[in-house]
Amino acid sequence: MSKKNLQFLLCVVLLSFQLLQAQKTKVYTHDLKEYNEALHLYNSKQYQASQALFDKVKGATSDYETKANCAYYIANCAVRLNQLGADNMMEEFVKKYPTSTKRNSAFIDVADYYFENGKYARALTWYNKSGETNLTNAQREDYNFKKGYAYFTAKSYDQAKTYFQKLLDSPKYGSQAKYYTGYIAYQEDNYKEANEYFEGVSEEDEYNEKLSYFKADMNFKLGNFQKAIELSKKELPNADRKELSELNKIIGESYFNLKEYKEAIPYLTEYKGKKGKWNNTDFYQLGYAYYQQKDYENAIKQFNKIVDGSNFVAQNAYYHLGECYLNTDKKQEALNAFRNAFQMDFDLKIQEDAGLNYARLSYEIGNPYESVPSVLTSYLKKYPETEHQGELEELLVSSYITSKDYEAALNLLEASKKYSDKATYQKVAFYRAIELFNDSKYQEALEFFEKSLKENESEEYIARATFWKAETNYLLDNYDTALQGFQTFANANMTDTDEAKTIDYNLAYTYFKQKEYAKAIASFEKFIRTQEDDTDRVNDSYLRLGDSHFVTSDYDNAIKAYDKAIALKGVDEDYAYFQKAISYGFTGKTNTKIAELEKFTKKYTNSSLRDDALYELGNTYINDGNTAKGLNAYEKMITEYPKSSYVPKAMLKQGLINYNDGKNQVALTKFRSVVAKFPNTEEAIQAVATAKLIYIELGQVETYANWVENLDFVEVSDAELDKATYESAEKQFFQNNTDKAIEGFKKYLQQFPNGINAVKANFYLAQSYFSKGENQKTVPHYEYVLQNERNEYTEQALARLSQVFLEANNYAKAIPVLKRLEESADFPQNITFAQSNLMKSNYELNNYTETVTYAEKVLANDKIDDRIKSDAHVFIARSAIATNDEAKAKVAYQEVQKIATGKLAAEALYYDAYFKNKEKKYDESNEVVQKLVKDYASYKQFAAKGLIIMAKNFYALEDSFQATYILESVIKNFTKYPEEVAEAEKVLTRIKTEEAKRNSSVNPVDQEGGN
Repeated sequence: MSKKNLQFLLCVVLLSFQLLQAQKTKVYTHDLKEYNEALHLYNSKQYQASQALFDKVKGATSDYETKANCAYYIANCAVRLNQLGADNMMEEFVKKYPTSTKRNSAFIDVADYYFENGKYARALTWYNKSGETNLTNAQREDYNFKKGYAYFTAKSYDQAKTYFQKLLDSPKYGSQAKYYTGYIAYQEDNYKEANEYFEGVSEEDEYNEKLSYFKADMNFKLGNFQKAIELSKKELPNADRKELSELNKIIGESYFNLKEYKEAIPYLTEYKGKKGKWNNTDFYQLGYAYYQQKDYENAIKQFNKIVDGSNFVAQNAYYHLGECYLNTDKKQEALNAFRNAFQMDFDLKIQEDAGLNYARLSYEIGNPYESVPSVLTSYLKKYPETEHQGELEELLVSSYITSKDYEAALNLLEASKKYSDKATYQKVAFYRAIELFNDSKYQEALEFFEKSLKENESEEYIARATFWKAETNYLLDNYDTALQGFQTFANANMTDTDEAKTIDYNLAYTYFKQKEYAKAIASFEKFIRTQEDDTDRVNDSYLRLGDSHFVTSDYDNAIKAYDKAIALKGVDEDYAYFQKAISYGFTGKTNTKIAELEKFTKKYTNSSLRDDALYELGNTYINDGNTAKGLNAYEKMITEYPKSSYVPKAMLKQGLINYNDGKNQVALTKFRSVVAKFPNTEEAIQAVATAKLIYIELGQVETYANWVENLDFVEVSDAELDKATYESAEKQFFQNNTDKAIEGFKKYLQQFPNGINAVKANFYLAQSYFSKGENQKTVPHYEYVLQNERNEYTEQALARLSQVFLEANNYAKAIPVLKRLEESADFPQNITFAQSNLMKSNYELNNYTETVTYAEKVLANDKIDDRIKSDAHVFIARSAIATNDEAKAKVAYQEVQKIATGKLAAEALYYDAYFKNKEKKYDESNEVVQKLVKDYASYKQFAAKGLIIMAKNFYALEDSFQATYILESVIKNFTKYPEEVAEAEKVLTRIKTEEAKRNSSVNPVDQEGGN
């Protein structure tokens, strides 16, 4: 190639290179422009736009460093935009561009970003990835501080401390490193070390402002209380709200520890608690400070907020709370506080003192949780060397009686020989028997009267037990045994006892029941002479005195006695008036008898004896020859009292009188009416016999035969055999040969199921079965009697059959029988029996309206005793409760309280407390509960119910300790009553849930049914 050609070629190549180089520069310049624009956007925090532009540049450029830088910024934008996969993008950048100048700062940049935005946990992750190699000294200090701080915020104090300690001498981070290292030592209770580091914080540094609180707190925790007070008071003006609360606590508690309680109070009260809550220790300190100032009311307000406490502080608090209650005469509250302190053993001296106070208070005011003798015995066993042994033993002996929980006292006496003696056992057994007697548990009462008598220690209690054993036997119809007992008591001459006041009355009644009327008369007269102020018994004595003279045919003296009873205007005045009228007839003063009976029918229009008076008036007129007036009296009685037992007798007499007067057709009409209305009665049999005579006289024998043929109770051909068979069985009955009587009556009824004496045979057979306790066998026989028209056995059959159904709790069957008894009974006591049991039966069947109706009928009778009145008020009250008529229930229970004894009295007291709680009379309600648990300690269910009311009262009175303690005690001590325990748990859950909102020591109960 020529030199010229070579030069040309070189020129062409050079030109081409220059053209190519020019083109490349142009492209690179363009990329750089967009790259710088993207960088500008990044620095302006416009990360979305920046990221898009970097992505565009990265795709367009082939330059390695530019691509690496773009990838770095794209990942950084993703981090700042919190895009999904951002962290992976940064990881990918490091892997893909290992020689990039950005690689070393990539991880730290991300870490710094998270750190600056307070995301310390994520920052820590990236600091761990970056490491500290290739960092300048300044960068390394930044790295150590930020990593240390990230660990600090995560409370990883050991790791944090490692990094802070590298910076202790750093001009830039030294104060901060010392502050945080000191703080870590402070949190770890290493106050000496903390103080050394805090001392190294520059006085000009912002961290120094935070140190005053820590120094005050450290001095407090080191026991330098005076120094803590000085530092805290100095810092108070500069403190924020949270620190202000804590500084007040430090000052207050420091004064408390220095026993300067008066000075402590204002600071302790300014403490706001942790997260707005105090704990039990906080309440204790303020309460104790008030206690030391003898400000017992304020001390109580703090101590009683200590709930769920079970440590030394709680035991101490409850002991002092008990003392505060005593100083403010709140003995029930004191008992609970001392009992709680006694049940803890953190401080044995406090436990012993609390137990002593608990025992004394139990004796004084009663104990709802355990028997008082048990409390005293337990204390003496636990502290046999106590200096108070003599005092407590005296209280123990007395407590067996005063506690009124006689059943528990007996159990304890029988189990413990050391703290019992025969005289005490004798008394307790006696009072337990009386308790059972008052609850109408007569057989059980007899057992305990016997136990009392066996001890034979106190003459007084021997006599009293003898009296009440006799009274119990009297009520069980054991009159011979009762009489022996009453006579024994009378001979003991125990004139100072209450029983001595009524012994003549009791003897008189027992003689009366045994038909020893002369002795009954003497005893009634003696009682009237010696006990004239006992108006009710005197009135009753005159009535029975009149009856005794009456049955011994001493009618003049009977009239005198009845006149005395009438003058007293007491119970059964109508009975006395009626008996007086009858007595005049037996003295031959017929006109006086008639006049008195006429007066009776007008004066006592509502008397149950008015039908008796009309019938007797009719008889007297007839016997006196005044037939017209006699018939009118019979007719008036039949019209006004169609269900009276005298109706068949009066109708028969009307027929006989007309027959004797020759008015055969009128007589036949009456006789046939008697037979139709009252078949199978003696009156019906007599009516048939007399009608037969009339039909024979009239020559109408065929008519008679046709009539009699349809009467299944008349079997003329077997009349003699019927009579003989029945009388054989009846003889055995009246001789008390029960088994032979049963055999005889069964034989009679097999032969003559509809015989002349079928009604009587069925009745006496039922009575025989009843006397043997074979009650269910009586039912068909009483029912046979009742299927017939009213007769002389109807009333007794109704009373006994209803009794059988009631004892079997068969209220549905009892009700119709009782209703019939109520409507047809002649004896007032049977009417009362029917109405009172209709009241009870309807209540048991949830027929509340009917219950109240019959209860009001019972109360309308002014002749009933207090026990039945009390029952009536109770059933009205219970029905009202069941129907949510609390106003009516309240009135009824108030009436019960006036007269009730035993269990009903306990029930009435409970509802008194219940209604007072409803009316927000919390203190009054608590007083009632205290009476309930003290005077009726043996009725545990009502004690439990009353305590729940008491707990509600205390919570309303802002006494959380009492409320929760009482409820927990109910749950623990009354497990026999699951409904009451469930209610206590429900209320406790609600209270603890509320208390947990202000007391961090309280754990809310997590339990179903809780509110």
